[in-house]
Amino acid sequence: MGRKVTVLGAGAWGTAFGQVLADAGNTVTMWAMEPEIVEGIRDHHHNGVRLPSVEKLPDAMTATGDRAEAVKDAEIVVVAIAAQFARVALTEFKGLIPETAIVVSLMKGIERKTNKRMDEVVRETLDLPAGRFAAISGPNLSKEIADRHPAATVVACEDIENAKKVAETCTTSYFKAFVTTDVIGLEMCGSLKNVTALAVGMARGAGYGENTAAMIETRGLAELTALGAAAGADPKTFAGLAGVGDLIATCGSPLSRNYTFGSNLGKGMSVEEATKVSNGVAEGVPTTDAVVALGDQLGVPTPLAYQMSRVLNEGISCSEMLAGLFGREVTAE
Repeated sequence: MGRKVTVLGAGAWGTAFGQVLADAGNTVTMWAMEPEIVEGIRDHHHNGVRLPSVEKLPDAMTATGDRAEAVKDAEIVVVAIAAQFARVALTEFKGLIPETAIVVSLMKGIERKTNKRMDEVVRETLDLPAGRFAAISGPNLSKEIADRHPAATVVACEDIENAKKVAETCTTSYFKAFVTTDVIGLEMCGSLKNVTALAVGMARGAGYGENTAAMIETRGLAELTALGAAAGADPKTFAGLAGVGDLIATCGSPLSRNYTFGSNLGKGMSVEEATKVSNGVAEGVPTTDAVVALGDQLGVPTPLAYQMSRVLNEGISCSEMLAGLFGREVTAE
């Protein structure tokens, strides 16, 4: 029997995930601020603004711009808002979400002003106990999932039974969900890999090949694994779908906003120019400085994030960024 699920945010990923939920047999209500998106989904089963590639969304999907109406009687509330706006947007929902509902985050990022993970932001803003919060992350490029290509993800919740409940709710013939209790690890994987994707995209845009991309990806993985372990995550999480899997997908596809943003930087665009031509929010941009700050806080070196921070703030070139990754001394891997 299907569940009543609400998705807050009707961007590309939120809408694609809403389709997954509907395909899994649930009744789905999308909430959006933009009247044209609400009308498109509600009246025409089409999100021409954020996900035009899907001609017709499932009949089990509807939309509203009314916050109270959106979350009324919802068993699961999925948050798919840009990470840097999550706290402000969710404040408006405090007191409206049913007390028994599980709140699920699709967001990937570190809050710029506080350096907090999205699980911390959501739980603080909604005054939510750990057992009612879940995060979803994995190699999930929204357009491919919207096209119903086979994919998998990971659901993390301290209450493993609630993780399983969410996983069951979003499992279809083409979308497989695994479960874990390692919320910190999942959150760290999802946000930190975006910085690596920026660097890989930049190297590709500058004309470098496979060796360079592989070097950046593996060093990036080592960096985010060390950060995760220092924050209390299980290092094994970084070797799975949420870690290596998401890193491969994000660093190897022009469908990735972070990869594309980095590629434009590598081609010689300024941060401002790359921002203008970017289709959607590249979460790795605000996350980069937050990762450097987190590394300082945890006592973990973050050479890749630091060099990408210099790219974004000082405008150094790709070759300078790569040269700055490694010192002259010989060290163990």
